[in-house]
Amino acid sequence: MKKLLLHIPHASVVIPFYDGYINDQLKIEKEQLKLTDWYTDELFFSSSDTLIKAPFSRIFCDVERFENDADEVMSKYGMGAVYTHFDSGELMREVIPSLRNSIMQEYYWKHHNEFTFAVSNELEKNGTCLIVDCHSYPSTPITRDLNQSPKRPDFNIGIDPFHTPQFLIDASVAFFEEKGYSLGVDWPYSGTIVPMAFYQKNPNVYSIMLEINRGLYLLEPGNEKSEQFTAIQQVVQDFLKMLKNKY
Repeated sequence: MKKLLLHIPHASVVIPFYDGYINDQLKIEKEQLKLTDWYTDELFFSSSDTLIKAPFSRIFCDVERFENDADEVMSKYGMGAVYTHFDSGELMREVIPSLRNSIMQEYYWKHHNEFTFAVSNELEKNGTCLIVDCHSYPSTPITRDLNQSPKRPDFNIGIDPFHTPQFLIDASVAFFEEKGYSLGVDWPYSGTIVPMAFYQKNPNVYSIMLEINRGLYLLEPGNEKSEQFTAIQQVVQDFLKMLKNKY
């Protein structure tokens, strides 16, 4: 039986070690409050699918970024694979080459190797693999967001021309229209993750990103769950079921 591969990269707040960080725990905690995809590990949880979750905070190592800063648009803001700056532009961490190499080897690549193995395993079993890239976003843009439009949809799907079949896009648009929610397509965030071993190479690896507006399920700007949390969790679960049925 086919399984979805649920990639959950930004739900954790764990910082394995603080080498290089400025000595201001309050600032770091405020940054995590702003940047963590709160409760996406709960919203997207499935006991019948494969979950690949990064067990560390994105401000420690962001597994969604490209390995090389030269390829990563957010690296110019100090928010590449290994963050050096806060969203405000202030210095967050001094990262010397040996520290970066250690983080990339022990955390970034360890995660991506697990991710690659999971995709390979699904391909061997079923000939295809569908990755769902699982995210949330604040209802108002952060400072470094590339899209600063204040009007944001309830949900957003991110797509890749090579890895996202049109039938998945059409099914997603129809799903949220039927549910009565607004949907952005590659807006306010674009793209979806595929391990580099398959990226732009294997058309049997499908991928689609789903992002949830945090205003739907959190009491922003904090991280307390709102009364709508369970209802939104059910919408997400219904979306995953729909994808599995279409896939």
